[in-house]
Amino acid sequence: MLSAEIGPLLPGHRGMFVTIEGLDGCGKSTQLKKLAVALRARNVSVTTTREPGGTLLGERIRLELLRQSNVDLSPLAELALMFASRVQHIKDVIMPGILEGSVVLCDRFTDSTEAYQGGGRELGSRPVLALHRILCGDLQPDLTILMDSDVTSSVSRARRRNQRASRTGGRRQSDENRFEQETRAFFARVREGYLAIAAREPQRVVVVDARGTPIQTHQRIMEIVGRRVKAAAKERMISPRRH
Repeated sequence: MLSAEIGPLLPGHRGMFVTIEGLDGCGKSTQLKKLAVALRARNVSVTTTREPGGTLLGERIRLELLRQSNVDLSPLAELALMFASRVQHIKDVIMPGILEGSVVLCDRFTDSTEAYQGGGRELGSRPVLALHRILCGDLQPDLTILMDSDVTSSVSRARRRNQRASRTGGRRQSDENRFEQETRAFFARVREGYLAIAAREPQRVVVVDARGTPIQTHQRIMEIVGRRVKAAAKERMISPRRH
């Protein structure tokens, strides 16, 4: 578990960029909120955000990407919109947070695009990684938590969530379910894409079994993040200050 004595990351030093990934309905948003609360309770500066979205432009793009009525959206157009949102997000939210010394917690990043558009839409990893290098300066998270879950149960949970939103949240919330309408085969390809990324980048991506209770998942994530934050703080105490 993350010690209460961890203290803040040192002022004037680069912060950390942490992403949480996984299938729709795996509990990412819940775990990101829990993690943010726990870090802030230990005096760690935290910025929380999400993709697609995170900026005014990004939220507009998100609405179009997730709108159920956009069933004819081309996979390549979908890919382009994801990166349009991401480029603005990096400029306005992610990099400022990192440079201010915060832990930036992001619900999805380029791994999602590689898994969903590269894997699910079968565009392949190559165009996704090429666009990431060109448009995003190849910015990589310091740590990625991949919440691995059962395809059927995760998607069923996401669909139930959207059904509840349709009854209580109005039209905008109820219309953000285009991906949840995809087939089980689509989400199986997405999961395979995520696991391939984890196998390719084991130093960055840590797989967490999300099939347990939310408390169990939170405890595991806290252990992982705690080790990384402590290691980063210790390194910055003994290394020269970077400007």
